[in-house]
Amino acid sequence: MNVRRSAAALAAAGVLAAASPALAASPSPSPSTVLPSGLYGDTDPTYDGVWRQSLALLAQHTASVTPAAKAVDWLTGQQCANGAFAAFRAEPARACDAKVMVDSNSTAAAVQALSALGGHEGATGKAVTWLKSVQNKDGGWSYAPGGASDANSTGVVIGALAAAGERPAEVTKGGRSPYDALLKLALPCTGEGAGAFAYQPDKKGVLTANADATAAAVVGALSAGFDAKPGESGKSSNGSGTGCAASAPLTAEQAAANGAGYLAKAVAADGHLTSALAGAPEQPDYGNTADAVVALAAQGGADRAAKPLAWLEQNAAAWAKQSGPAAYAQLVFAAHATGADPRDFGGTDLVRALNATGPAPQPAKTAETTEKAAKDDGGSGTNVWWMVGTGLAAGAGIGFLLSSRRKQQL
Repeated sequence: MNVRRSAAALAAAGVLAAASPALAASPSPSPSTVLPSGLYGDTDPTYDGVWRQSLALLAQHTASVTPAAKAVDWLTGQQCANGAFAAFRAEPARACDAKVMVDSNSTAAAVQALSALGGHEGATGKAVTWLKSVQNKDGGWSYAPGGASDANSTGVVIGALAAAGERPAEVTKGGRSPYDALLKLALPCTGEGAGAFAYQPDKKGVLTANADATAAAVVGALSAGFDAKPGESGKSSNGSGTGCAASAPLTAEQAAANGAGYLAKAVAADGHLTSALAGAPEQPDYGNTADAVVALAAQGGADRAAKPLAWLEQNAAAWAKQSGPAAYAQLVFAAHATGADPRDFGGTDLVRALNATGPAPQPAKTAETTEKAAKDDGGSGTNVWWMVGTGLAAGAGIGFLLSSRRKQQL
């Protein structure tokens, strides 16, 4: 996803410096890293293992795919006893100590994935409790506990709280909610970057527009997550479908509309966002463009994201293939938010490509297998009731306890 919501950028820094300006490569596995069999992706998971696994599982869920049990087990096995997740733990059997660098982003991503899959209330409950314990006094979150709140981390945590059944507005610290933290990072409707969000204030307290932070903040302000659905078409802060609400104080929805307006302008010319490495020319930013598609669609409906979505369909396949499961997941989320078909995304089957990066998902239930199961259950049920009837007729008065099939745990 973006470099501030995943520490993977630290691992990729050396690779990015030497990569082609058109397409940056993902980091290669470290020779000392043994990749777990349940993990998606074949690059070093040190900085993004839980992040990419969570996105992959959630993306599969949005595409009606049941993930492999060992893939889900790998994710739940990464959780520390206090509920937090680190980016990656090579030895999950060892208890977490102060040296294990847990973070809000990995934890929130895992909560979103496990909440969607269902059946993991214990794990998600502990994770949410931990997230609440490291909430800042301004109502927001930083990547690492104790740091200043940022728009990206606060946005992804809001998505996790909502996914787990919490009401983010009621998760407060010092009387301030996560929305209060986001609103402090919203730029006014005048000047450069009007309506956008900043990642964090600089040392002088100045806010600078950041497209990536804006996409995360828009989704968070709408209480949505990575798997956001299309919002109301044409909805904006002032009812016209465009413009920037300058009223004070802003509501979270108004700030989201303002941020979406900023993103719409940013992608209007070329259909994509851009990024530039130090000393390198500007280049398309595939991941952040995918995030922008989700934000635009979640705030103003699928039509508002049509241009960047079309650009992704035409240009993002090679990027996703090189970047791995998290990239495929981002594109699946973009398709999901706009109602596009992730199995025919510009000619690419994103779901099949994502599935191929890790353990094969559980077989889909077909009409034939469902019908066969129903017949089998029917036959077995008939035999059971015949036995019950026979016993009653004999006057034995014997009851039968029928055991139901165990629910398969993901």
